[in-house]
Amino acid sequence: MRLILLISILVSSVAPAGAAEELSRKPGLWEVKTSIENSNAPARVVQQCIDPTTDVLLQSVAGPFNPAACERGDEQHAADATTIDFKCTVAGKPSTAHTVVSGNLDSAYTMTVTAQSDSIPKGKMVMTMDGKWLGPCAADQRPGDVILSNGAKINILEIQKRSLSPAPPR
Repeated sequence: MRLILLISILVSSVAPAGAAEELSRKPGLWEVKTSIENSNAPARVVQQCIDPTTDVLLQSVAGPFNPAACERGDEQHAADATTIDFKCTVAGKPSTAHTVVSGNLDSAYTMTVTAQSDSIPKGKMVMTMDGKWLGPCAADQRPGDVILSNGAKINILEIQKRSLSPAPPR
């Protein structure tokens, strides 16, 4: 069940083009630790092998929401952080996400997303992702590879292709 949730977050978290340009991480292997405030679930740590295309697919810039269902609102850039607000529609109801990214996208960063929606338990979720650049991807890795904490490897591009492919005839 947790794997399904992780995969659905990965597939649905396609950042809008503008966010991708200003929040582009350095290509290579990143370790990303994701925690949810006031959750009994332990933080999830994955490694992501990225290039510019797969970086856009693997960013959770709008937290649990699909950015395609969101309109970008206020956006502010400061020397130490970028803040982006999103207005979303989830299950026909208004929702919001407030994203703050700090640090250096070439070496280490923190992204905190505060999401509010009737579709979220307790109406609010605070999700924090701490990323650390580990170096170039290994020889047996390709962009889009996500290595889960249990060692299993999935590729976001393959998952995306399968989700877009028509079902085989019966």
